[in-house]
Amino acid sequence: MFKLTNQKQNALIVELMDWDGKLFFSQYDKFYLFGVNRMLSLCLILSAVCAIGTTLPVPDVYQYSLSVGGGSGSEFSTASEGRITAIRVWEYSGSYITGIQLRYERNWTEVFGSENGNPQEMQLYDKEIIIQVSGKHSDYIYELVFVTNLGRSFKVGVSTGSSFNFFPTMKGSQLRFLSGRHNGWAMTSIGAHWAVK
Repeated sequence: MFKLTNQKQNALIVELMDWDGKLFFSQYDKFYLFGVNRMLSLCLILSAVCAIGTTLPVPDVYQYSLSVGGGSGSEFSTASEGRITAIRVWEYSGSYITGIQLRYERNWTEVFGSENGNPQEMQLYDKEIIIQVSGKHSDYIYELVFVTNLGRSFKVGVSTGSSFNFFPTMKGSQLRFLSGRHNGWAMTSIGAHWAVK
């Protein structure tokens, strides 16, 4: 917030606030403006203030866990509005993950990958959020494990391949959506996107 006051002498009060509205910088400077240079002086001062404002760090609200897997096929993203309330995963019997679907509030996304194999589902309770996604991968995604803030977990697939573990580093973050690739038959890569609500 910027305030300019005009009395016998002019003063500039600069107040900068963080995203929560807390004051973290305040400066009061007296200066004199003379005749024709008044507009130029104001422009220079406001330009300096704007330059200070553009160098302030923007808080990280979103995070991305880099995708793992072979990565062939078409890109997908489960991004939608609202809170994730359920997860549905298809596993080809004793092998890789073939498809995934998330429910946001009451609406299911489309199925990404395929519906081949056995579907398994986890319903989330009120105020329950996903805080970790881990599993196994190689050319395909072989295992997915979702962990919630209530300590519950949902495991689908087989433990073969290299391990991965996605989690946010910011307190209060939750899984917002998954992205990756599928080849129409199976999931070939997966990444996680986190946000503070």
